[in-house]
This record gives sequence, structure tokens and C-alpha cells, in this order.
Amino acid sequence: MIKLASQLEGIRTVAIAGHVRPDGDCVGSCMGLYLYLKENYPSLETDVYLEEPKEGFSFIRDLDQIQTICREEQTYDLFITLDASAPDRIGVAFPCFEHAGKRLCIDHHISNPGFGDINVIVPDSSSSCEVLFEMLEEEKISPDCAAALYTGIVHDTGVFQYSCTSSRTMTIAGILMDKGIDFSRIVDESFYTKTYVQNQVLGRCLMESILVLDGKCIVGVVNEKDMEFYGIQAKELDGIVSQLRVTQGVEVAVFMYQTSAQEYKVSLRSNGAVDVSAIASYFGGGGHVKAAGCTLQGSSYDVINNLTPHIEKQLREKEILS
Repeated sequence: MIKLASQLEGIRTVAIAGHVRPDGDCVGSCMGLYLYLKENYPSLETDVYLEEPKEGFSFIRDLDQIQTICREEQTYDLFITLDASAPDRIGVAFPCFEHAGKRLCIDHHISNPGFGDINVIVPDSSSSCEVLFEMLEEEKISPDCAAALYTGIVHDTGVFQYSCTSSRTMTIAGILMDKGIDFSRIVDESFYTKTYVQNQVLGRCLMESILVLDGKCIVGVVNEKDMEFYGIQAKELDGIVSQLRVTQGVEVAVFMYQTSAQEYKVSLRSNGAVDVSAIASYFGGGGHVKAAGCTLQGSSYDVINNLTPHIEKQLREKEILS
């Protein structure tokens, strides 16, 4: 694997960006890299672009340095994308990406075709934070950088319970812990802690969820009117699909929330029998075998009717459905 230092020769300006609706791995990798460059390459002019992260990541240092509006007139020597599987997932910083002198794509999504001039895509890694760690010089990783990287690993492994967790993942997590980070606080604040309103939305979604395909698939929906009623944003819906997934007897969890009159953002989680990445990719999305997402048009019923035949097909192939 290439080292980041080899890509910084002759570079004066760097932009860092993740994907739209940033999750823990996206925020952790972007901020981890930002802190690493600021601490070890202070002469570089470094900017980080993201949509505003949720409050649960407030322990990450310099989060207030995130820029949410792209300076289109700025031409960067190097543009680094993290955890973004396609150019249209970059969001606010896409104009700067197009005009950059060199583009480096760092990711772990198997669906990423490699859209940079240089691509470091490792599908076997648990997270983009794990890929990034391997590119950095371990002795130069500060406690603040380590905290950001640990956050991403925790989120994309479901606190080390998903199958993407390897022995190398655990080794890296241990190295980061040895930097002196408050790992318990990171897990509690960014992964488990929810506001009262978030718990209300979670409870309502669970209560109104439905079982389909002989109870092998569970579906939860949050509509625009629900989000308006509770005064909640999309970034505050983390964790709902994971709670749906652990329903007894379920092989696939589907969680969707409405983004416009006839559009839903869909998250898919599998307990192993179904490759949800293949389903998401069919609909223009992507992700991993057990965790993927896409955006679909139509009513919530249209979305369910479009997804379930693909889930059913795989369940029948595995003889889980007769």
C-alpha cells in the first residue's frame, strides 16, 4: 500500500472531503487526516469539506474547522476523498474535486470503481479509517488523530461485531487505544447516546415496522411529516436500521426515510444470507455485503415493492424461503 507521504511531495494546498450525509467512518477519516496533516505538515494549506456532522462527534478536535460551502475559485494541488464511493457522493466539494491538480481516492467500498488519479481501495478493510491508518506513519499519529480514526472503525464495525472486523482491525484499534484516547467515551457519545427525541423516533419506527417475506425481512419507515413533527434531521436517524436488524428471525432489515415528495433514502442490513450490496448496486447505490444503501423514487410502498423481489430471490436461492 502506498504511503501518504509519497503523495505530498511538491504539494502546497490540500482539500479533504467525504460523502454526503457523513457517518462515523466518513467524519472520522476526514478529521483524522485533517488533524494528521495539520500536526505533521503545518506548511500545507489544508481544508476539510463535509456536511455538518451530528452532535455525537463533538469530542473530535477541530470539528469547527469543517467547511460546508465549497470555494469554487480555489484550485487545490491535491484533493483527497475518503469513504466516498463515487464522485456524485462527494457533495459540497465536488466543484473543487473537478478542478484539482491531483485526486487521491481512499475507500473500502467494494462498489467503488476508482475515480481518482490515484486510488487506494481496500474492500477487505473494515473502514476507510483502517485504510487511512495503513497509509500514515504510526509514530506521527497524535491522540487527537487517533480518536478520530478509532471513531470511524467503531462505527463501521458496529463496535467490532460486524464480519468486516478482522484481527488486523483489532490490532489497529489497540494501537490507537495505546495513544491514550478515551475509547469508552468515543463509543458512548458517538454510537450509543441518543437524545430523547431520537429515542421517540426510534420507538415509533419500531412500533410501526412491518415484517414481510415470511418474517425474514423487516421494514421501517420515517416520513417527512414524522421528521417535521419531531424536529429531527436525517443525520439523527443513525442506529435505527441496526436495531431493526437484530429482530429475531430476520435476515434483512430495510430502513427508509423520505427526502422529498417521491424519494426515499434506503439503508439495508443483512445478517449474512443476503448480499445487500448487490441489491443496492442494482438501484444505483452501493456498500458492503452486509451493509449498503441506495436512493429510490416513488412512495414507500413502491420502494418496498421494488426491493423485496431482489431480497426474496436471494433468500430462495439460499433455500431460506421455500
